[in-house]
Parts: sequence; structure tokens; C-alpha cells
Amino acid sequence: MIELIFEAAEYLRGRVRRTPVEYSSGLSDLLGVPVWLKLESLQLTGSFKIRGAMFAISKLNEQVITCSAGNHGKGVAYVKRGATICVPRSVDRSKLDAMVRMGADVRVSEFDGYDDTQDWALEIAAREGKYFLSAFDDDAVMAANGGTVAMEVLEDSPDARVFVLPVGGGGLSAGFAVWAKHRLPDATIIGCQHVLSPALKMSLDAGHAITKLPAVETMAGGVEGGIGARTFPVLQPLVDEVALVSEVEILDGVRWMVEHDQYLIEPTAAVTIAACISGKIRCSEPAVVVVSGRNVSVGSVKTILCG
Repeated sequence: MIELIFEAAEYLRGRVRRTPVEYSSGLSDLLGVPVWLKLESLQLTGSFKIRGAMFAISKLNEQVITCSAGNHGKGVAYVKRGATICVPRSVDRSKLDAMVRMGADVRVSEFDGYDDTQDWALEIAAREGKYFLSAFDDDAVMAANGGTVAMEVLEDSPDARVFVLPVGGGGLSAGFAVWAKHRLPDATIIGCQHVLSPALKMSLDAGHAITKLPAVETMAGGVEGGIGARTFPVLQPLVDEVALVSEVEILDGVRWMVEHDQYLIEPTAAVTIAACISGKIRCSEPAVVVVSGRNVSVGSVKTILCG
């Protein structure tokens, strides 16, 4: 995958933003080590997902259909007008509206969860003869979503040795871990998940990928559901710790970022912040915390900030 990460970085140069790595005095005080934020929330389309969508689609000639909790769908819609994007009925309204505005053929499933919606999307792909592009379980997506982010992080924060990542399907974390461990064998990779949908933790305990989980009610839809059958074998030998956070802790993470760093981020992105401020993570070396996205509706913001 190292060569594919190089290829992805070259392709994406000038096409996506090189997002900043910013020192966080608040998290540094809490964890007792220097901590930086990798602000993929400032990326085009509001999340890192544009990287994988753009690079993967550059390799395809077929009509594309995908399944998304929102951010990958926005990336696909940005890159390929008219692409078919299947989303759970629980998708955040801001993400749904953005995909429609960009001309996507958005189809809302009857399911709340990602995994059931993906099964539905795969059925549509087979019926309509379209190529199904996974939001995470794809080598090009892993290389671009995770590998290129890691490449930038290691260049911009060379002292960091601990990397705190959100984990949903595993596309970001797998690609990131490959590059980080390749360059820094002593790096520590910490994956953060929702305690009610801990696919990575369950997969590590079972020794194989848990690719499907029952839907859970959460505002952090990007970390709900199973892990990828391809991402897990990549991530399994590279991840060092898993931190599990609750819904309350995740929403506290959103509020903490507004209060301390004046950034509004989405709940999915707040899993890493939640793990830090709730004491689920202990660091003895400088750390980078990945903030994955900012896409959240006005209604959700009011609920989170005002209760």
C-alpha cells in the first residue's frame, strides 16, 4: 500500500486542501504532552472523505453507486455529478441536502443503520449494473483517506509519536496506520469508537472482522456499524489501543471544541476529542488528534449546544 499512498498523494496535490496541523493548548494541558489537531474538518466538502472519493473515482470508468453516512457521499457527489448515493434514513440533514445540491442521485433507505443500508445499496448496484464504491473497504480509499493524511501529519508534526484516530469502517485508520508505522515503527496508534458500536474492539477480540452490527441511535453516524473485511486485516497488527466513548461524551467533545478552540465539528469527528477529555487516553509522548469533519445540521447544533 505504500506505493499506492505515494500515488494518491501525487494525484491529490493541488486538488484537495493540505489541512493545517494546529497546536492545542487545551488538550496539551489535559494530556500533559504537546498535542496537535489535524483539522480535516477544514477540508473541501467538510471532511477527509473527499480524498478517497476523488482518488478512487479517478481509477474508474464505470457508473458509480456508493453507500454513505454522509461525508463520503458528499465527496463522491463533488467528484462525480449524477452518482448514485444510498444513505440511511438517519443521515444528518446538512449532508443529505449538500449531496442533492451537488446533483447526486440520492436514495434514502428505510434503515437507520449503515450496514443494512449498504446491503440495500449492493442490491441496487447488482440490479442496475453499476460499480459499488465502498466508503472505506477499498485500497485506493484507504491510501488516500488515511495514507495521505498521515503523510501530511508526519511532515508537519515530526515530534509526534501518538496518533489518535476515529474508527468507523476503518478506511482512514488503516491507511493512516500503514504510513505512520512505515515511517515511525515506534508510533502508537489509538483508535476511537462509539461504545455501542465497537466494531474494531470486537474484531480484535474475535480475531476476525466484524463487518455488520445492529444499528444504534447516535448523532455520530460515521462511526456506527461494522468494520471493513479489507480494512481490518490491515489495521489489526498496527493498532495499539482502542478507546470507547459514549454518546454523552461525544457530544461533550463537540461542545469542548467550540469552547476551547472555537471550531464547530460534527459528532463523528468528536470521538477523538471525547476520548482525550474523558480520560480514556493516556499519552507519554507528543500526540496528534485527527479531527475528521465539520458537517452538521443547524438542528443538530441546537440540540448539542442548547440541549
